[in-house]
Amino acid sequence: MAKRKIPATPSVRRLPSYLHAIRQLQSEGSEYISGTLIAQELNLEPIQVRKDLAITGISGKPKKGYPVDALIDAIERFLGWASMQDVIVVGAGNLGSALMGHQEFRSHGMNIVAAFDKNPQKIGTSIHGIPVLNLDDLETEIHKSGVKVAILAVHSEAAQQTADALVNAGIQGIWNFTAIKLKVPEPVVVEMEDLSSGYAMLCVTLQAQGEENGGNSP
Repeated sequence: MAKRKIPATPSVRRLPSYLHAIRQLQSEGSEYISGTLIAQELNLEPIQVRKDLAITGISGKPKKGYPVDALIDAIERFLGWASMQDVIVVGAGNLGSALMGHQEFRSHGMNIVAAFDKNPQKIGTSIHGIPVLNLDDLETEIHKSGVKVAILAVHSEAAQQTADALVNAGIQGIWNFTAIKLKVPEPVVVEMEDLSSGYAMLCVTLQAQGEENGGNSP
C-alpha cells in the first residue's frame, strides 16, 4: 500500500518561517498581525500566506489581521510543537553533535534525550549535556525509554541497517540526515533532509545571477 500523502506539504514547510516572523513581531509588542505584513517579511504573496495559515484552523479579523498569541498557538498545535517530544540522535559525529547543540529544537517541542554511537571514545561521554550511549544498546534503550522519534546521522553505508534496528525497536518516525533513501515498513514515517539539494539550489542561483550580471555588462 502506498503511503498516505500529507496534504498541503509546501504550506507545512513554510509554517516555521511564519512562526519565526510572528514571534519577532510579538517581541515588538504587536497584538495583531496581517497576512500582508507576514507576506512582506517573507517575500510571499498575501493570498498564499492566508491559504497557508488556513490549514491551522485559524481565521483573521477584518482590518485587524490575526491575533498574534492565538496565531502562534494555532501554528504550534498544528505542527505538534505545543508539547515536548523525546527524541534520540543516532550518530554522534560532527553532524550529530551539531544537531544536538541546536538550541532551536527545544522551542519546537523536541527534547533530545540521548545519542548513540559505536566510537568507544564517545561512549559514556556527553555532548551539549546529552549522554552518548553504546550503539549496541540501541534497541534495549529504545524499548526502555519508549522514544518514538530518531534523528539518523550515521555514515551512509550504515544507514539502512541502523534504520532497520530503529524500526525493530519501535521507532515510528525517522529524520534522515544521510544520503540514503531508506526502506521502512508502514506506518513508519521517514523525512529525508537532503543538505546537498539546498546547496545545489544556492549554487545554481548564484551562477544564474552571475550570467545575468555578465550579460548586462557593457
